Amino acid sequence: MGSDSKAKKRKASDGGAIVETSVGAMIQPASHTPKLDTSQWPLLLKNYHELHIRTAHYTPLPTGSSPLARTLPQHLSYGVINLDKPANPSSHEVVSWIKRILRVEKTGHSGTLDPKVTGCLIVCLDRATRLVKAQQSAGKEYIGVLRLHDALEDTKVLQRAMETTLRGALFQRPPLISAVKRQLRIRTIYDSKLLEFDAERRLGVFWVQCEAGTYVRTLCVHAGLLVGTGGHMQELRRVKSGVLGEADNMVTMHDVLDAQHVYDQTRDETYLRRVVMPLEVLLTNYKRLVVKDSCVNAICYGAKFMIPGLLRFADGIEMGTEVVLMTTKGEAIAVAIAQMTTAVMATCDHGVVAKIKRVIMERDVYPRRWGLGPMAQRKKNLIKEGKLDKHGKPNDQTPSDFLTSYKDFSKSNPPALSGSSEAIVETPAEGMEVDDDGDDKKRPADDGSKGSNEDAPKKKKDKKDKKKKKDKKNKE
Repeated sequence: MGSDSKAKKRKASDGGAIVETSVGAMIQPASHTPKLDTSQWPLLLKNYHELHIRTAHYTPLPTGSSPLARTLPQHLSYGVINLDKPANPSSHEVVSWIKRILRVEKTGHSGTLDPKVTGCLIVCLDRATRLVKAQQSAGKEYIGVLRLHDALEDTKVLQRAMETTLRGALFQRPPLISAVKRQLRIRTIYDSKLLEFDAERRLGVFWVQCEAGTYVRTLCVHAGLLVGTGGHMQELRRVKSGVLGEADNMVTMHDVLDAQHVYDQTRDETYLRRVVMPLEVLLTNYKRLVVKDSCVNAICYGAKFMIPGLLRFADGIEMGTEVVLMTTKGEAIAVAIAQMTTAVMATCDHGVVAKIKRVIMERDVYPRRWGLGPMAQRKKNLIKEGKLDKHGKPNDQTPSDFLTSYKDFSKSNPPALSGSSEAIVETPAEGMEVDDDGDDKKRPADDGSKGSNEDAPKKKKDKKDKKKKKDKKNKE
């Protein structure tokens, strides 16, 4: 009795009170919701509590798994390696060696490094190769050694050239020995510093943060011209590519070879799992949209991401922002282009949230959950009865109440439907149509005169003639 009266109270981390009784520790009821600290959660789930909540009502499905709990074949299939590229072999050679060592189907890398250049080369395996394009266009950081051709009176001249003049958008032409066409191009230098200069040996160490496709060799030549002595690049190392740098689990070719050997001999996955990281590490800097489990497979099949499937969303999303769609378990589903801002997502009850740019997840990892609603069931019945055509489009027998109640989201601006069953077709201005992909490419709109069957053989013949001419030109 006395022990109960002298129950000790201590404050819980979430602000509630934990009471120590003779029975044990008990949590007192609190009027506020306790906070969940997610700052230590892995990959895309980090700071999950900071995301805005659209709804918390959804049915979790037992399929799928956390990126860190995948089976080894899946881990390799959705894996990336932050490789310390050795000097002398080309990037292509290194990537093909890794493909052979790990026995995977596909490999790709984050941007070519010259044979003599060392450092960060992100190698993507199998499904992760879908992120290669995004990684190639990501910013890069380098540390290099510059050799001047003559003695320099004042080091500040070189420092001023590197840190002030050679910044921003610069004209660059690829070096004489180059695999690409030597065309003048514009590349941006975001930041650069002269770290050290040895006046006796005329060697300078510099750091540069630049746009993808920048020629650091050309930058060194320009620095030499600015100080009036001439110069060239002596040595170069990439220290960061996109979000991954030297400190982010960088491994060597020996690590990759040893990890696979250890697994083959002892079936110990630990070393291999440390060398190969989940592809989600490349997407941690993207704004996140959390998707209901029932919507995942539809997105994998190419559906637009609509408001009813949204669970949580990040702050600061603007129209046209690249976002990552993720599951509640932290798996990346796809990279998409946002069609709504954060404010609209919080208030709107219908519409397209994001258009899919690149699907990452394989199909049918999650079960199909579309076509199970009341409207979808009614549509199937109408198709069976012949009141809709086989593609689900209205015909003469379609009931008028279906035409008014059914909204077709496949059309960007659906026309206001009256009782008539005829579909209104919108034609773009000037006889041109724009690709739905968001590209700026335009092509002539198809009309009856151009798309007739009579012209088809003629077009085919013209195409063959063009191909023959092209082949002949290549042979010459």
